[in-house]
Amino acid sequence: MEEARHDNARQAALDYHEFPKPGKLEIRATKPLANGRDLSRAYSPGVAEACLEIKADPATASRYTARGNLVAVVTNGTAVLGLGNIGALASKPVMEGKAVLFKKFANIDCFDIELNEPDPYKLADIVCALEPTFGAINLEDIKAPDCFIVEQLCRERMKIPVFHDDQHGTAIVVGAAATNALHVAGKNFADIKVVSTGGGAAGIACLNMLLKLGVKRENVWLCDLAGLVYKDRNEQMTEQKAAYAQGTTAASLAEVIQGADLFLGLSGPGVLTPEMVAKMAPRPIIFALANPNPEIMPDAVRAVAPDAIMATGRSDFPNQVNNVLCFPFIFRGALDVGATVINDAMQLACIDGIAALARATTSAEAAAAYSTEKLTFGADYLIPKPFDPRLIGVVASAVAKAAMETGVATRPITDLDAYREKLNGSVFKSALIMRPVFEAAATVSRRIIFAEGEDERVLRAANAMLEEMTDKPILIGRPDVIATRCERAGLPIRPDKDFEIINPESDHRYRDYWGSYHELMARQGVTPDIARAVMRTNTTAIAGIAVHRGDADSMICGTFGQYLWHLGYVRQILARDGLHPRAALSLMILEDGPLFIADTQINAVPSAAQIAETVIGAVRHAKRFGVEPKVALCSHSSFGNLDSDSGRRMRDALEILDAREVDFTYEGEMNADAALDPELRARIFPGSRMQGPANVLVFAYSDAASTARNMLKLKAGGLEVGPILMGMGNRAHIATPSITARGLLNMSAIAGTPVAHYG
Repeated sequence: MEEARHDNARQAALDYHEFPKPGKLEIRATKPLANGRDLSRAYSPGVAEACLEIKADPATASRYTARGNLVAVVTNGTAVLGLGNIGALASKPVMEGKAVLFKKFANIDCFDIELNEPDPYKLADIVCALEPTFGAINLEDIKAPDCFIVEQLCRERMKIPVFHDDQHGTAIVVGAAATNALHVAGKNFADIKVVSTGGGAAGIACLNMLLKLGVKRENVWLCDLAGLVYKDRNEQMTEQKAAYAQGTTAASLAEVIQGADLFLGLSGPGVLTPEMVAKMAPRPIIFALANPNPEIMPDAVRAVAPDAIMATGRSDFPNQVNNVLCFPFIFRGALDVGATVINDAMQLACIDGIAALARATTSAEAAAAYSTEKLTFGADYLIPKPFDPRLIGVVASAVAKAAMETGVATRPITDLDAYREKLNGSVFKSALIMRPVFEAAATVSRRIIFAEGEDERVLRAANAMLEEMTDKPILIGRPDVIATRCERAGLPIRPDKDFEIINPESDHRYRDYWGSYHELMARQGVTPDIARAVMRTNTTAIAGIAVHRGDADSMICGTFGQYLWHLGYVRQILARDGLHPRAALSLMILEDGPLFIADTQINAVPSAAQIAETVIGAVRHAKRFGVEPKVALCSHSSFGNLDSDSGRRMRDALEILDAREVDFTYEGEMNADAALDPELRARIFPGSRMQGPANVLVFAYSDAASTARNMLKLKAGGLEVGPILMGMGNRAHIATPSITARGLLNMSAIAGTPVAHYG
């Protein structure tokens, strides 16, 4: 059975590399090459202008070429993963994988370069000759001690960052994990005894880093296959090992492990035994990082030291020490400021950022990616997960700041806060466009009530509100359930301490709430008994009554259930005093910019007057997001070529807007392709009043609008903000079941915006 599983996994890995096309990388152009004009700019004669600019000022290469965002992953294949010296060609899948990680996690372009050159001095010559092509060099999988020689020579001769990830990437992540492990254990770097196995590149770099973090040199004991590294030992020695020599006589690992606080293993399986663990200090910290099999398995450690704090290099155990937590982000920060080196200060800043992020509340995105794990800071969660999207903003900005403070940045960043927001915007697609909405929401403090307060997405959104906004969340739900789910999700917030609770099962306002609901609905067949039942069971109605009575300013519901069902209760309770649901507007954030779509929910077949109302509301909201609206009235008919129902309603809506002399650009009726393709529109209707692509699409049927929204989400990678319920004076918004925790946070910012901002 085990053999069959291994064979299946092996074939799956091979298929992954072979299909649908061989390898894991391809090259794509970033500029159009569609006609002769493009060709003359991309190549001769236009390319000469860029060449001459760079010749006059070499620093402009980062403006006119990809060099400023291009890294080389260079190896000679002499120490590949756990495979050893397999040669340059066989190492190529690993280097391609490294390039994929650079792109995925930090949007850094990367070439993998595998060189048939075992001589470290000649290898350094080749790498140095690559400097005009790249903004930085990542040395990878070069055996020790050759890797030390290559890195030193390259760093001395090159004016771009050279970073041997096997050394420094491992050391940084170990440093972050050790920082937090000592925090959990209540120990200090200056006081601990460290015993390490493995005198290779990674092991030596980790020890060097621990010294920089405060470990005392005399408290470090290094062992290898020949036992303790001691003074004047000749067997299997290198200059780097000799720096950690202890004493003058031979000793075994079993002898020196006595009283150790931290075991650092970068050697091989089975090196550390349970008997050795039992000799360590109370609350021992054991980093068994050999791959694929660690120096000791976690269950063997727990058997003799249940309170031990453990990390491995494997993803199937807690606390995986994985270099991907470091190298994409340290390179991102270094490249963005044009750093000439990656120095100690930048590496320490990286450690601080990674360690601090683990101590913060886990992001909703990381929790979703690791849904089976409890991501709460402690012995089993010392470092964040690679898919935590906050890494890039926290780590890269800390690295950039350190580079500037130490004088190695050639392109300093003037506004670090804006830089960090830009980094966050690269992973949180909504971050940049939501900025003006969050800023408007910050001008007041509104009370936002969530109907489905027991949902984990709501809990994460509420926690984020308390961290990032001035608005106050109110949650409807059972306090014990909410408290349990907050704890399970690793959230620090608790009911009635950090936010208000309305408990449907028992709340002092129950009599007032059902009385208000009965008063509103008495002439619509709602008896007192029905009103009481509704206020015990229907959280959407409870939220509506809370807003109606002034206990909350705005409600958010709809994380489960059908949109129109929720809308029915919003209409019953809050559609008064001139307020009524006019349309639902979805903002789709796409690669080429924002696109607003309406009406996705409210009016199945809107009248011309309703379409005009929708247009005016959508324009008002687009402006709130800092978007200059260009509205297209979309239908099956295009500029009168069909006498269809949708075409007639759109033409009538156009006349209504014309009569109102509105101050924004709109055009119609037209097909959606004509709305988005100005060249096509110009051929069909040369006299169009709209220039450029539309960014607000208003459809003649809600089915069409909803379908467009869903297709953009699923096939174009669009991120939805909304739906925004227009016409309710910001008193209610209805989500859809697919909404994420960040989507709910965005909706809370919209709900938290003062009504004055709605026009």
